[in-house]
Amino acid sequence: MIGILFCAALLASPADTAAVETAPTVITLEQALQIALSESPTVKIADKEVERTGYSRKGTYSALFPTIDGSASYQRTIKKQVMYMDFDMSSITGGGDSSQAAASSSGTSSGGGIEVGRWNTWTGGVTAAMPLVNAQLWKSLKISDLDVELSVEKARSSRLQTVEQVKQTYFVCLLAREAFNVYKSVYENALENLEQIQRKYNAQKASELELTRAKTSVANAIPDVYDAESSLYISLWQLKAVMGVNLEENIDVAGSLNDYADNMTSDMMDAESGELTLENNSSMRQLALQAEQLANTVKLQQYANIPSLALAFSFNMNAMTNDFKFSEYKWSPYSYAGLSLSIPIFAGGKRSSAIKQARVQAQELDLQRENTERQLKISIRQDLNTMETAVKSYAAAVSAVESARKAYDIAVKSYDVGRSTLTDLNSAQLALTQAQLSVAQAVYNFMVAKADLEGVIGADFTDTKYQTE
Repeated sequence: MIGILFCAALLASPADTAAVETAPTVITLEQALQIALSESPTVKIADKEVERTGYSRKGTYSALFPTIDGSASYQRTIKKQVMYMDFDMSSITGGGDSSQAAASSSGTSSGGGIEVGRWNTWTGGVTAAMPLVNAQLWKSLKISDLDVELSVEKARSSRLQTVEQVKQTYFVCLLAREAFNVYKSVYENALENLEQIQRKYNAQKASELELTRAKTSVANAIPDVYDAESSLYISLWQLKAVMGVNLEENIDVAGSLNDYADNMTSDMMDAESGELTLENNSSMRQLALQAEQLANTVKLQQYANIPSLALAFSFNMNAMTNDFKFSEYKWSPYSYAGLSLSIPIFAGGKRSSAIKQARVQAQELDLQRENTERQLKISIRQDLNTMETAVKSYAAAVSAVESARKAYDIAVKSYDVGRSTLTDLNSAQLALTQAQLSVAQAVYNFMVAKADLEGVIGADFTDTKYQTE
């Protein structure tokens, strides 16, 4: 008896201690969704991807503007070039030794040649270029725009997935707490029966077999309570992880699964009567954007056969000296402006192969989109069937709870007056427990299927028609 009372103290003390130390922050489903949409790492990563593609698009558009580059260089001649001429240098110098004439002209000679250039060469300038006609570049801008749209849609998909995960995990918490309450009630009933049988046994009105069975019932109820409590604790941790909050935060979920039971029938009717299309499905939207990208990619490869025209400009200053007297340098300017026309003629079939490759990718994407659409329609049908089954199961489970509770009350009174055995009482308790869990399970199945359905049709968190609250 002392061991059983000690177990009862263990079951009661953690909750009481926790209540004294720190009261958990109770959050509703809507609050959990709002926190997740602002704190979830998945959502933040998706937003960063949108930001990245935005910068990428700006980089693509910058190709339309001129590119201006500055340059500067210095060269030190180690060995000068030698120039040779096929005529008599004496005719230039008016006679005399040709080697002397060469020496007088350049200051230095090498084997009958003339060394040219100076020891130091300084160069600085600016170059600019801008495309005038470039069909591939223009088409790449369209592809870049679609890339940003695709990133935005992926971010929306991350939000939808986060909403669905939070909803499902929230309902898991409610189911775990419902199971904990049921098993705790079973334990309390078993403990109360044990106390009554103990008093009867002390008064010699109950057998030792009945007392032993009562102790066994209490002992069997304790592991179920522990398991249910552990499941509730883990489900709350999972909810915190999905929400993106500190795992050490002490939170609890508001309400119960019964709060959603009243709207099951109306929600089912709305789902069946509504137009459940895939127009807002994120996967289908992404595939549509990818198909448009591939269509533009085919044109991009085709435009590789079109000539391109570019404008170029260059301005350079050049100085060649034998010393480092910068103030005495003579700088020689050199500049030009021109047009550059590039005409594709032959590339060994590379451009043709690229076009065919892009077309094959487009065909693959069409097949993928068709298969995805088929699978999504199956998912919608499965969710509707699950919701319909859950509604029917809930109605049957509620009726079973009423009957089981009535049978349990009768069994308790019959046992008190000695008309039934402890086995009959335990059987009635087991039937009531199973019926109560069936009610919670039916509501849970409905709400999870509804959350999945909302994710498939792409219903946003702000949509009132598919709002879970």
